Order: sequence, then C-alpha cells, then structure tokens
Amino acid sequence: MSILNKFSLEGKTALVTGCKRGIGKAMAIGLAEAGADIIGVSATLEESGSAVQKAVNAVGRKFKGYSCDFGDRKSLYAFINQVKSDFPVIDILVNNAGTILRAPAVEHSDEYWDKVIEVNQNAQFILTREIGKEMVARGSGKIVFTASLLTFQGGITVPGYAASKGAIGQLTMAFANEWAGKGINVNAIAPGYISTDNTEALRNDPDRSASILARIPAGRWGDPEDFAGPAVFLCSEASAYMNGTTMLVDGGWMGR
Repeated sequence: MSILNKFSLEGKTALVTGCKRGIGKAMAIGLAEAGADIIGVSATLEESGSAVQKAVNAVGRKFKGYSCDFGDRKSLYAFINQVKSDFPVIDILVNNAGTILRAPAVEHSDEYWDKVIEVNQNAQFILTREIGKEMVARGSGKIVFTASLLTFQGGITVPGYAASKGAIGQLTMAFANEWAGKGINVNAIAPGYISTDNTEALRNDPDRSASILARIPAGRWGDPEDFAGPAVFLCSEASAYMNGTTMLVDGGWMGR
C-alpha cells in the first residue's frame, strides 16, 4: 500500500460529535473528503439540510444527522441505542462535542461544574465505551478525542473545562492501554487557540487576544480547517502505530 493510500478512508463510516460548526464540522468534512461516510450529531443539528451535510454530500459522501443533548444522560443513551441500530458498523468515532462556561473559581457554581463535566467528560466516556465495545468485538477501529491546551495547563476562569480536558487526556491513555492490543487506535487532538465560538470572548478582549497572539509562534489564531488533516491522519492506517497520544495543533504555543 502506498503512503497516500494509507490516508484513504474509503468504505469507512465515521461518527463525529459536535459537528454542526467549528472544529467538528471541519473534521467531518475532512474525513468525507478522504472517503468516509459521516454520521453527525450535535445538540442542535438539523436531521437534514444542515451546512455540514451539504458539504459532505458535495464531496460525494453520505451523511446522517442526529441531535442529542450530551448533558442529558437519558438523551445520550437514547442516541447511542438509535445510532447503533441504524449503523451496526461504526469504524471511526470522533469525540468532539464539548462546552465551556467561564467564571472565576470563587463564582464557578455547582451548575457550571456539573454541566461541563457531564458534557465534556462523562458523555465522552459513555459514548466511547458503548461504541468502542463493538470495535473491540470486531478487532478494528479508530477513536479520536478533542482535548485542549488545558489538558496540559490550568487556564483562567474555566476550572470545570480544565478539569474535563485533563480527564480527556487520561481517558485517551486509559482506553489505549486496554484496546491498542485489540486493534483499536485511541488518540486525541489538542487544539490551541482557534477562531471558534468557544474563544469568541477571548478574541473580543483586546488585551487577552494580544497576549495570546504574542505567545503563538505561528502568529495567528488557528482556523477550524487546520484540523482536517490531523483528523484524517489519526483516523487512517497512516497512524496505525499511534496509541494514547495527544497531538498538539497549536501553532507552537506549547513549545514557547
């Protein structure tokens, strides 16, 4: 197999969470361009006619959309049961859905903490366990988590988010330790400062935005499209010997 063929996802079906916009949308389109059919799910994703569906269909791939509130455990299990019934074989799982709530630690309420941990950590574990067990039974599969710079750093005024993304780094390694020998590659991508809804407050703060840009060697905020290539790599045979790794896509932030 040539090296370029190892990046092909022809014949694969990928489930991408949090795919309505931003990084998740870009990753879903990238996987489709590499040949995968896409199952998309977000809290408010239209079942048909969404922008991500149109983009996936435009490159000749199939798309099926679902909506699910990952902060609601019953909704999560209902989605899991439905998608497993609709798609008995899911080759790729991209755990991108997430949320962020900002408040200083002394004002960070139980409600903020519980919501972020439920969406960013608990739902990720449950979905990976339930989809992953089918991959283990088949002896093949690719799982990619969306981590964060706050997998490595503490952040400011986002203690729940930092805790949840730290957990994602550990879950990536924990799943990889158990499943690498069973034919499943589990890895993560850690975005740097990217122009998405999650960073709008930072980009609109002149002082914070300037200080962030000053530290990024690449000299710019990242774009969601910067994640299509890394996602295809980690979901393809090109990354067959990568297990439990968190790949930084940060413009050099962590190297500064």
